[in-house]
Amino acid sequence: MGHNLFPFPFSMTLNWQIKNRALLIGQRTLVMGVLNVTPDSFSDGGQFLNVEAALRHARQMIAEGADIIDVGGESTRPGGEPVTATEEIDRVVPVIETLAATVETPISIDTTKSEVARAALAAGASIVNDISALRFDFYVADAAARAGAGLVLMHSRGTAATMHRLPPVADILSEVTHSLHSSVAMAERRGVKRESIVIDPGIGFGKSPEQNLELIAKLDQIKGAFPDLPILIGTSRKSFIGRLLSEETDSPVPASERIFGTMASVTAAILKGVEIVRVHDVKAAVETVRVADAIKSQLISKL
Repeated sequence: MGHNLFPFPFSMTLNWQIKNRALLIGQRTLVMGVLNVTPDSFSDGGQFLNVEAALRHARQMIAEGADIIDVGGESTRPGGEPVTATEEIDRVVPVIETLAATVETPISIDTTKSEVARAALAAGASIVNDISALRFDFYVADAAARAGAGLVLMHSRGTAATMHRLPPVADILSEVTHSLHSSVAMAERRGVKRESIVIDPGIGFGKSPEQNLELIAKLDQIKGAFPDLPILIGTSRKSFIGRLLSEETDSPVPASERIFGTMASVTAAILKGVEIVRVHDVKAAVETVRVADAIKSQLISKL
């Protein structure tokens, strides 16, 4: 027998406590728009490195319906160049300061460095999105706790340099669940309130293409392991989608041509209980979310 599509009531709503406010989780799926102010991100590197270009794109995503803007100053793509905390701060703070002063939409800082987290929170960010789930720098939790910020803990394996080359673990579901339990416990020990924490299974970070698909298919089991924590997922334009869409195994479809595959993965994730989706293509995601949420609502009403 397989697992139920909905292992517990999905009509439950939660307040995600972020800096100076709360976001309502559960009434509808939230859309987090990606803003990379980097020269080398896999999908849109260099497009928004200029502050004005970054601000224009952020405002466009907000107009299209983004609930959160996630600003990142260091690429995590395979082969991406690491940058110092100072350089990362120089990239993200001018964008965050101007955005925070002119829009109501919450801003997230995508970083693994506590210095960057502190600077971004001081500039007006209200969420820290840590792809290492505190493994690289546990003082990120201190920065989030001190500011009362939201904290996204994403599962990944290895270091920034090695995570994309690691051999797959035998049981990815167990690995993700146990690792995230440890990260959540550390965040709480360092003062982050549980109602400020969101978890992310980390699609593409130290997983094989098959394991990425397995994690999406079994998101309800991750949800069952963390029933009181919202789940965020980021499948947008990732290489496993490019491989699935390509007829040539050694030549994935380019990142710019993965929008429809991305939206299929977003729909599947929503039907398995995800509350927040992180995407590059906000307009497409907002429309996809609206339909997927309506279908999920009907499924729940029939239980």
